Amino acid sequence: MTGAASAAISLDQLPNHQWATVLDVLRPDEKEGRELVLRLTEIGFVPGEAVRIVATGVPGREPLAVRLGHTTFALRRHEASLIRVTPGAVGRG
Repeated sequence: MTGAASAAISLDQLPNHQWATVLDVLRPDEKEGRELVLRLTEIGFVPGEAVRIVATGVPGREPLAVRLGHTTFALRRHEASLIRVTPGAVGRG
């Protein structure tokens, strides 16, 4: 692996308030997983987008409040685990 790919983590592993850049969304084999991936990409989880976790639920850090563009989404940890990111985002703190 090189560069961004070697630093990739799943979104559910990202520390709160740290910006990251979406690299990809994993594509599970089962039908339900493929439908979930389609929904995630349709709402904007696509390569190059800046994202950060702005809040988490208690206990167990679920759900995750995730900021993407000008919108905040609530994601289950399972959903966030499908989104691969690299910490840091262009033009973000």
